[in-house]
Amino acid sequence: MLPLTLRRASSDPVSILCLGAHSDDIEIGCAGTILGLLARYSRAQIEWVVLSGGGERGEEARRSAEHILRGTRAEIRVEDFRDGFFPYQPEIKEFFESLKGRVKPDIIFTHHRDDLHQDHRTVSGLTWNTFRHHLILEYEVPKYDGELGSPNLFVPLSARIRQRKIRHLMRHFGSQRSKKWYDEQTFLGLMRLRGVECAAVTGYAEGFHCRKAVLGL
Repeated sequence: MLPLTLRRASSDPVSILCLGAHSDDIEIGCAGTILGLLARYSRAQIEWVVLSGGGERGEEARRSAEHILRGTRAEIRVEDFRDGFFPYQPEIKEFFESLKGRVKPDIIFTHHRDDLHQDHRTVSGLTWNTFRHHLILEYEVPKYDGELGSPNLFVPLSARIRQRKIRHLMRHFGSQRSKKWYDEQTFLGLMRLRGVECAAVTGYAEGFHCRKAVLGL
């Protein structure tokens, strides 16, 4: 399998935009990869945006992001768009337009375009409409709808990062633990499957959909 790397030294600045519809989406989809990037690039600048974060879930979202990003140059935004109604709120489009004028990311993490959750699809679609010349990696979130596909880009995770991701998810999102699917085995199983698919030496990985990329030779 051909490995691809960012054309940057570990001391070079890297700008990363993380987008999630709900309070735990980013952490479920790509927390391991973010932790790996932060360990690799000492001058990473993170823009962390959660679009639906009212009440307890909003507090969880902010505490979670602060914990992951501590010691990093980061901007954390928790918005209050109505959960479950994203396609019907034109203000979200305006928010993305304002975001485009403020950030110039090297990498964007967003939802999978074919996710069956309407909020997730809306965020992914607006990401592509807004950032047309960027490296966009679409992460996956397991759920009842069962639309998990076949990612084409993988990030192997070390045992330390894998365990840290699991502990983080179980510690910071108490409001979600009543859901039958929200447990360690769900997250570990998905990472194990992606690790098998990319023959990760560590045995575990996160998977992404990368629809456009330019290979610089």
